Order: sequence, then structure tokens, then C-alpha cells
Amino acid sequence: MSSSNFKKQTDFEQFALHKTLNKGISDAGFKSARPIQLQTIPAGLAGKDVLGLAQTGTGKTAAFALPILNRLLTKPSKCPGVLVLAPTRELATQIAKEFRLLSQFTTIKITTVYGGISIHKQISGLRRKPEIVIGCPGRVLDLIRRGALYLGAVKTLVLDEADHMFDMGFLPDIQKILSELPASRQNLLFSATMPKEIRKLANKLLNKPHIVELADSTPASTIDHALYLIPEKRKQDLLKHILNSADCSSAIVFTRTKHRARRLALQLSKLGHRAVGLQGNMSQAQRDKAMGGFRTGHFDFLIATDIAARGIDVSNVSYVINFDVPGTPEAYTHRIGRTGRSDNPGIACTFVTKEDRGWVRSTERMIGAPIPRRTIEGFVADFEDEPVRNKSSHNNPRSSQSNKKKRNNRPKSTKNRHSHKRAS
Repeated sequence: MSSSNFKKQTDFEQFALHKTLNKGISDAGFKSARPIQLQTIPAGLAGKDVLGLAQTGTGKTAAFALPILNRLLTKPSKCPGVLVLAPTRELATQIAKEFRLLSQFTTIKITTVYGGISIHKQISGLRRKPEIVIGCPGRVLDLIRRGALYLGAVKTLVLDEADHMFDMGFLPDIQKILSELPASRQNLLFSATMPKEIRKLANKLLNKPHIVELADSTPASTIDHALYLIPEKRKQDLLKHILNSADCSSAIVFTRTKHRARRLALQLSKLGHRAVGLQGNMSQAQRDKAMGGFRTGHFDFLIATDIAARGIDVSNVSYVINFDVPGTPEAYTHRIGRTGRSDNPGIACTFVTKEDRGWVRSTERMIGAPIPRRTIEGFVADFEDEPVRNKSSHNNPRSSQSNKKKRNNRPKSTKNRHSHKRAS
């Protein structure tokens, strides 16, 4: 294929968007449309319902934001005309940020509504008649009940990360919100996975949807995997060892509970690491400070729960460490997808206890390959691993030997930069 044909296929100009949006796209630094945008935007512009299966970080926000913004610019309606539902505050904030970036040369008003901050300020924001409301189901329902949010004029509904909303128990709230919406509207539903309950919701919600399937259980090829068999009592020591390695310049550490995330962050800080926790009991101001500090490099390590980490979109994370294994095999891909982005190398470490071996079998079946086992001197499991069925998969460039070579060949500047951070 010629370069000119490729440009023609990928340029945002092909969508014939409003000129102010094209200016916003250019200012945002978007060079060409990503696969999910190429497949979703035309259907969105045509007013079709869309079912998108895609992971975080694939560009799906712009995929639904651009058709929505274009309609508001070409066919103004009563406010709010758009409702976007997300499972967490962080994701709602991230979505709003991208909407504002793309619409910065327009007069479209956008407001966010979620728990953890004053509801009265959010009510004041709604009084300014925003065209777009982005929020979490619980707070949206609360505002409806207070008479502060009327959804009778909504023309477009977006459900983002629908599977995680189900995991968090939001499905009853969503059903109540749906009853407040007009029957005639466009519905856009995005999910990384399609469990039975979400499929039922999609079948009920969507009318002859345009289906885009980009969700892939196979992790990015730029990620090196490592599975460590380790007794529960030695996990913390192993974590400290890895965080002290020269190539671990930044990391997201996932824990199963809020208490563990908080405790680990405090312990690592006492040891001189620039670590911060992110968990559901924190106030919105604390969560914003933690995320902002991690994005800007003020903190090297983010210790987070799955729920609190939804919506994290940070580039150049060198490590993802599963201190506790995820609740489901699908969540493994979601977690480790926060490293190895944009063709950058990343390392995903998972600590496995004797009780986690069933999870290992299920996850390896899902991704279609064994996760490479690794050992570190001084950290030996007191139990045996279960046999790996497809041993041939170990004979690939991503073996321990290969990964060791890769790490040794990394620029020394990383080590120097990391050492500098430690001293601060």
C-alpha cells in the first residue's frame, strides 16, 4: 500500500468533521486515527448504536467523543443532550479531559458528576446547562432524585467500561438511570470483556448495533512477563528487591485490598521510595494529588487497587507488579496493559502463592500461552509449581535469558535517572 493511500485511510479529515473539531484534533497532537476510531466514528456520525469491545488505552474515548461533539455542533439540542457513564471518578475525569481537549475551540459546556466532592458545586455546574454530563452512576442517580438532573432531552448515552461497572455493582443504578432516559436515543456501549450480564444489557439496550471488536486477551508483544512463586510472607521483601532494581524507574503495584495498598505505600515511603497509594477510601482531592504526582514524576511508584486504578492513563510506566493476583484472568490483561504502551518495552511481574495456582491455570488458558516462571536468589517458594502444558511456548525470544539480555542492554541513563530520584 502506498503512503498516500495509507494517509487517506487514517487521516481524521476523511470523517468530514466540523472545522472547530479538526482544529482541536490538530492541537491535541492526533496525527492519524487509530483502529477503533476508524471503525467507530463513521457509525457514530450516522447515529447508529455501537457496541465496542476494546481495552483501555486503545483510543476509544475519541472514538465516541468526536461523533458526539460533531452532532452537538451541527444539530444543537436541549441540555443535557449527552450522558456518559463511567465506573470511577478517575475515568470520568479522564474522559472529560479528552472531551474538553477536542472541543476547546467550541462553546460546548461539559460537566462531571461523581462522589467524593461537594454535590452542591455539581448542582451549580448543572444549572449552567451543560450539553454533556459525564459521571458515575451513583452520583448521577442521586442528582436525579434531588431534581437537579433531568435526562429527558438526552440524545446520546455512553456506557464506558461496562464490565467494570457490573463488577462494582452499578448495574441496578444503571437500570434506574435508563428508565429516566427517552426511548429514542443513540446508545454507545464499550467494554473490555463481555460477560453474560453485560451481553444481556447490550441486547436490551442496543438497536441493531454496529459492532467493533478490538478486545484481545493477548497482552501486547512489548511486555515481558514474569511469574514468581513466593510464599505470602515473602511478598513484601520481593517487592522491595524489584523496586530497587536499576531498570525499575516507575511502577504500578496492584493489591487486592484498600488496606494493603495504603499500608504498602506507607512502608515504601518510610524506606525512602517515592511511593503513593491510590484506593477508594481517599478523598477526591487526595486521589487527584496522587495521580497528578505519579503522572508528573513526583512519585515513582503507585500502589493501587483495581477499582481505584480504573481510568489510569499514564505513559512510560516501566513495571506493572501484581502484588496480589487479579480477581479474574481477564483483569490480568487489563492491569498489565498499563505498561508496554506505544511500542515501549514494559515488564509485568506477578507474585503467586500456593493458593493462586488455579488462577495461573485459568489465565494461561485465556492468553493461550504459559507465563514465564522466574526465580531470584534468596526468594524460593516453599511449594511446587504445577506443570506447564505447553512448554514449547518457553522457547521464544521472551524467555528469561532473553529478558535478562534486554535489561542489561538498556541505556545506563535509566539507572542514573533512577538513582537521582531516590536521593530526593
